Amino acid sequence: MAFESCQIKNMFDLSQTIAAALFEGKTYPWEVLPEIGDFILRIGPTLDPAVFEQREENIWVAKSATVAPTAYLHGPLIIDEDAEIRHCAFIRGNAIVGKGSVVGNSTELKNDIIFNNVQVPHYNYVGDSVLGYRSHMGAGSITSNVKSDKTLVVVKDGQDKIETGLKKFGAMLGDFVEIGCNSVLNPGSVIGCHSNVYPLSLVRGVVPSHSIFKNRQGFEIVPKDE
Repeated sequence: MAFESCQIKNMFDLSQTIAAALFEGKTYPWEVLPEIGDFILRIGPTLDPAVFEQREENIWVAKSATVAPTAYLHGPLIIDEDAEIRHCAFIRGNAIVGKGSVVGNSTELKNDIIFNNVQVPHYNYVGDSVLGYRSHMGAGSITSNVKSDKTLVVVKDGQDKIETGLKKFGAMLGDFVEIGCNSVLNPGSVIGCHSNVYPLSLVRGVVPSHSIFKNRQGFEIVPKDE
C-alpha cells in the first residue's frame, strides 16, 4: 500500500521521545511540524524541576545534558537528559532534542523533533524535520526544507502523492535510519525505518523501510539484506 511505511505507527517508537503526545491522533509525521513550538510552550512549564532547569525564556535544559559554552540556544526549546550540544551548534528554536542525542559542531536545527539517541554530529542542517530513534546523519548531510520554486511540498511515492499543505518540510527519518555523508534530503523526503542512504546521495520522495537508497546512475532503491 502506498505511503504505508510513511505512517507514524510504522516509522517511530513513540516511547523514545518526550513529544509522544504531539503525534497522537495523526497519521503522518509531518502533521506535527506546525505544532512543535506551541507544544514546547505547553509542556515546558510542567517539566520536573528536579530534572530540568529553565535557562532562559522558553528554554528548558535537562541538568544532565551537556551544552558547550559556544552553542547558541533559542526557544522554544527542550533539551532532554544526557543530550550533548557541542561547540558552535546553532539551535534556532521550536526544537526538541531527545535523551542521549548529539548535536554537533556547526550543526543547525530549526523546527525539529529529534528522538532519543539521535546523532547529527558534524556540519548538518536539519530544518522542519523529524528524526526517529537512533537515526544518524553523516557528516555534511542536510535536509533541504523549501522548494526552489517556493510551492507547497508534496510527498511522492512513485506515481502517488500526498499534498502536505506545507511550504517548509525537510525530511522524516524513521527509527534506525542511516544517512551517508554529504547527502541532500530534498523537501518532502521520507526515509522508512531501518533504511540506509548511500553517501553523496540526492534523495527525494519515499524510501521504504528496510531499504538501501543508492545514487549511482539515477535513483536505485533495493531491499536491505538483514
